[in-house]
Amino acid sequence: MTNKKENEQYAVIADHISKIYELRNKNNQHKNANKRFYALKDVSFKIKKGDVVGILGTNGSGKSTLSLLLSGISDIDSGEIVVNGEQALIAINTGLNMQLTGLENIKVKGALMGLKKKEIDAITQDVINFSELGDFLYQPVKKYSSGMKSRLGFSISLALDPDIFIVDEALSVGDKGFAKKCLDRMMQLRDDRGKTIFFISHSLEQVKNFCKTGMWIEGGELREMGPVDQVADHYSEYVDMLNALKGKEKQNFLDKKFEKRLIPKEEKKGFLSF
Repeated sequence: MTNKKENEQYAVIADHISKIYELRNKNNQHKNANKRFYALKDVSFKIKKGDVVGILGTNGSGKSTLSLLLSGISDIDSGEIVVNGEQALIAINTGLNMQLTGLENIKVKGALMGLKKKEIDAITQDVINFSELGDFLYQPVKKYSSGMKSRLGFSISLALDPDIFIVDEALSVGDKGFAKKCLDRMMQLRDDRGKTIFFISHSLEQVKNFCKTGMWIEGGELREMGPVDQVADHYSEYVDMLNALKGKEKQNFLDKKFEKRLIPKEEKKGFLSF
C-alpha cells in the first residue's frame, strides 16, 4: 500500500481484496455448509480522482459485488480497500425503502447524510425536478416500476452530490430519454466537476463513449485494466468466443470457470460464515 501523501491522488485503492459467499440452492438454503466460492479473488487496482471507469464482465463475474464493496455496503473478507471521499451507489432498489413514499425516501436519505432541514428541502426540490416522477413521489416505492425506482435512486444520488458515483446497471431500465438525461448529467459531472465515476453496463457503446478507463472482471478476477477502447475490444472478443460455443461445450466451459472460484478445503479455515 502507498503512503498517505501518495494515497491522496487516488479515489480508490484496492489491495488484494477478496469477497467470499456461500453457495445456496433455489430455496435460499445452503447447498453445503462447507462449500464456498470467491465472488472476487485477489483484486488490486488504483483509481485516480476524476477518472471514469467502465466495469465490464459477463453475468456473475463479480461486477455487482465490486460495486457493493466500493460503496461500503458490503465488507471485504481479505485485503485492504481505501476510499477517499463520500460515495453513492446508484442501482435499482438499492438504498430505497419500499414501504416509504418517494418523497419520504428523499428526506430519510438526506437525514442519514446529516443534512439540515433547509438542505433536505433543497435536495428534495432537485430530485422532484430531475426525476419527473410527478404525483408518484407521494406513492409507496413498492408500487414503482423498475424504471421509476431507477429514476428516484439516480435523482437522489445526483442531488446529494457525492465525490464518487457507482452506477450499477441503473440506466438499463426505463425509457431511453431519461437514460440520456442521466448520461448527459454524468458527463457534466465528469467534465466540469471532476467526479470519480464507476460505470457498470452491458452496453459496450455506452461504456466506450462515456468512460476513460476500462476494468474487465471475469470469474471473480481482474482480467484486464487500461484504456477503455482496448479493454472493451478484448472483452468483446471474449464474449464473441463464448457465444460461439454451443450446448455442452459452452456449459463445460462455464462449469470449469466456476470450479476455479470454489475454495479448496485447506483454504476454508479462518473464514467466517455469513
